[in-house]
Amino acid sequence: MNLHEYQGKKILAEHGVNVQRGYVISDKNDTLDIANKLIKETGTGWFVVKAQIHAGGRGKGGGVKLAKSLNELENIVSDILGMYLVTPQTSKDGKLVNQVLITEDVYYPGESEPEEFYVSILLNRVTGKNMIMYSTEGGMDIESVAENTPELIFYEDVDPLIGILPFQARKIAFNLGLSGKAFKEMTKFITLLYKSYVSSDSSLFEINPVLKTSDEKIMAVDAKVTLDDNSLFRHKEYESWRDLKEENPVEIEARAVGLNYVDLDGNVGCMVNGAGLAMATMDLIKQSGGEPANFLDVGGTADAKRVETAFRLILKDENVKAILVNIFGGIVRCDRVAQGIVDAYNNMGDTINIPIIVRLQGTNAEIAKDIIDNCGFKVYSAIEFQEAADKIQELV
Repeated sequence: MNLHEYQGKKILAEHGVNVQRGYVISDKNDTLDIANKLIKETGTGWFVVKAQIHAGGRGKGGGVKLAKSLNELENIVSDILGMYLVTPQTSKDGKLVNQVLITEDVYYPGESEPEEFYVSILLNRVTGKNMIMYSTEGGMDIESVAENTPELIFYEDVDPLIGILPFQARKIAFNLGLSGKAFKEMTKFITLLYKSYVSSDSSLFEINPVLKTSDEKIMAVDAKVTLDDNSLFRHKEYESWRDLKEENPVEIEARAVGLNYVDLDGNVGCMVNGAGLAMATMDLIKQSGGEPANFLDVGGTADAKRVETAFRLILKDENVKAILVNIFGGIVRCDRVAQGIVDAYNNMGDTINIPIIVRLQGTNAEIAKDIIDNCGFKVYSAIEFQEAADKIQELV
């Protein structure tokens, strides 16, 4: 579950992390009230307006702007609210901006120049540890830094059973070239950031940039946070933060009926039981010359109603040219799945106008093959992976 910047900053602030202060609005008429509130609380004279969408690169698309007066602030908020913001991480149509974050300006003049750093925390699946990735090149696309100057990216693995140790926080501050007050501030920042990551059951915390202000304070100017959906039962408040306007409507519909669905960009729809088999099925599709259009795990109860619902979800994607059903009959019998597919096909009538490849392996697989072969529909059966692959090549 992805969070907006202002929500991620709220988690950080709750754990003692220094953040750029601000308030989110969805109505431009609230602009001056928020501005005056920030002036009173922070003394700021300039303001930063940030579009709140689930995509990076907002500044490049005109979704982050500096206002140097209240009049300019009103105009910027009016321009950004309601716009379709196109960034390198959105489609060509962009995303509708329903709310903006108005923050204090923290790039104020001082004895030294402000500096920007990159810090993120995520799971290192190779080592089984949490990994802090950081760089002196804050404010830039980390992908570009990794490609062009990989030596400027540092990594620190943290044992989740022990947590971050003081020497590790100091090592990070040292590698970022800090000293004095800023060094101490960064060690504190890193320690509290890690605490925020663990306490919120997040799968990603990305702060880009982490700012060293001209008076050597360290603060989070941005916050990209992804929560682990499996932990939301422990965080009822976070569950209420889900912004359905920012999510794929098909994925929302699938979640509502208990299906695990992820939309992709390919041309072959997948219906599988079990996440591991689903990943193997997507590999099979690619090796056969196709591209998977989705990840869809129907679970262990692939009855007619569930299969029909899955078909309807897949067919919402106009790019899908064929559907591959790959079911292992362990918990569920293959013949019941086959009958469910036939019943679903009957119920949907002319809605299904593309070929369906059905691979059923396991309990009663031969009976299931007979049901599929004799159903009279545009459904092709397969027992082995290679058969399914050949059919994909032939049809797609």
